[in-house]
Amino acid sequence: MKTLIIDDERLARQELKKLLLKYPEIEIMDECSNAVDALEKIPVLNPDLIFLDIQMPEINGFQLLEKLEDVPRVVFVTAYDEYALKAFEFNALDYLLKPVQPERLDETIKKIIQEKNTTSNKKSKHDEKFLTSENQVFLKDGDKCWFVKLSDIRMFESEGNYVRVYFHNFKPLILKSLNNLEERLHPQQFFRASRKHIINLKWIESVENWFNGGLMAKLKSGEQVEISRRQSSKFKDMMSL
Repeated sequence: MKTLIIDDERLARQELKKLLLKYPEIEIMDECSNAVDALEKIPVLNPDLIFLDIQMPEINGFQLLEKLEDVPRVVFVTAYDEYALKAFEFNALDYLLKPVQPERLDETIKKIIQEKNTTSNKKSKHDEKFLTSENQVFLKDGDKCWFVKLSDIRMFESEGNYVRVYFHNFKPLILKSLNNLEERLHPQQFFRASRKHIINLKWIESVENWFNGGLMAKLKSGEQVEISRRQSSKFKDMMSL
């Protein structure tokens, strides 16, 4: 797993790197001495996992996660235990107290590997259960109802706890999360453009380079959707010959 260590204490970074040498599954790509540096490196390196300190100058660990469009797996490493509850609000895989004990780190790595394997197995088992563009779905917004073919839905847009569904001239809101929808939609037909959008690949008319290494997709309906820098790499890999 591609891994990034983010901590403003040099000795803490060195000690953690030393402890992680024991685990061939963990590939340390780089380290950051502050969250500002991490904000630049994470979209470029696309790590699978980050070991993240909480108390850092300028931007703390929680603020860093809030600024990211796509959040990797997270293990918090901190000297303070009072942040534990908040850490798990960010779906952290674990919460390690400094100084990190080898036995405790061993538990964390086992948990990470188990989570990764479970996720992979879940995806392979449910491949046949993905909804494709040929499926029809039932949508309800207030008193209005629709039975829509997925091929007619050009885009899903997150709005708080709801998702706005774009098809024909309609844009109903449904009580659903974009993450839940992404798990149901076939990844070769629907693409997670950013934290806020999923787009139907068949509706893309053109794509052009955009700011900060991202892309801008223009749909056949005329709408434009920005593809984040992190997702742009995935999009190029997926769509290239």
